[in-house]
Amino acid sequence: MGGELPREEHDGHGTYDKYAHEPFAVTVDLAVLTLRGGTLHVLLVERGQEPYAGRWALPGGFLLPDESAEDAARRELAEETGLADVSGLRLEQLRTYSEPGRDPRMRVVSVAFTALLPDAPEAHGGGDAAQARWVPYDEARELAFDHDRILADARTRIGDRLENTCAATAFCPPEFTLGELQQVYEAVWGTPLDRPNFRRKVLAAPGFVAPVPGGARLTGGRGKPAALYRAGPAATLHPPLLRPQREGRTT
Repeated sequence: MGGELPREEHDGHGTYDKYAHEPFAVTVDLAVLTLRGGTLHVLLVERGQEPYAGRWALPGGFLLPDESAEDAARRELAEETGLADVSGLRLEQLRTYSEPGRDPRMRVVSVAFTALLPDAPEAHGGGDAAQARWVPYDEARELAFDHDRILADARTRIGDRLENTCAATAFCPPEFTLGELQQVYEAVWGTPLDRPNFRRKVLAAPGFVAPVPGGARLTGGRGKPAALYRAGPAATLHPPLLRPQREGRTT
């Protein structure tokens, strides 16, 4: 009948038997990305304990019995990286990783999150992390556990989001130039974009960016200061801003 528990999950007295299944642990992992000098960086920690002591990994750890996955993610990020205030950091759940054997200690299921930071502060180790560091994305290789896969999935997810949403502004300071916004797309997508075409598409997308009245910034070299913008009220892009290989032509 609907809702009836399988017989093996009862203890013989009509009560659910919590020992009927093999126990497993739940962890959280975080792929936190930022731009530094126009290059995509990821926040990594050096593991201070086995397994994989001395190897680099994504920040994360075990879920405590009295907390949600998102609460655990914020706690572990603060403990392992020393970032002062993560309470306002927007976390997006990426996916769940549950393949057997992904952790040599026991069966572990991980809930992975992504987060985007604009002006990323320096990080330092804490908890069971020997140190924390911002590492260029292309140098983040041979990470512990299955974190290479998680990191690659995070970049793919964010790259897709940049096509259809206004997420790119999360990498930018409160006021930014269109050149700085273009750097976000180029760093995440890994491809150069045509500047006039990019500018035209951004300004044609309703609510994507809003001009800062009288705002301008010198960006180096010769020429007049670049106009400043801030994030607009829109959450999605209409039409989408597709990456070049999906358009079949240069953006």
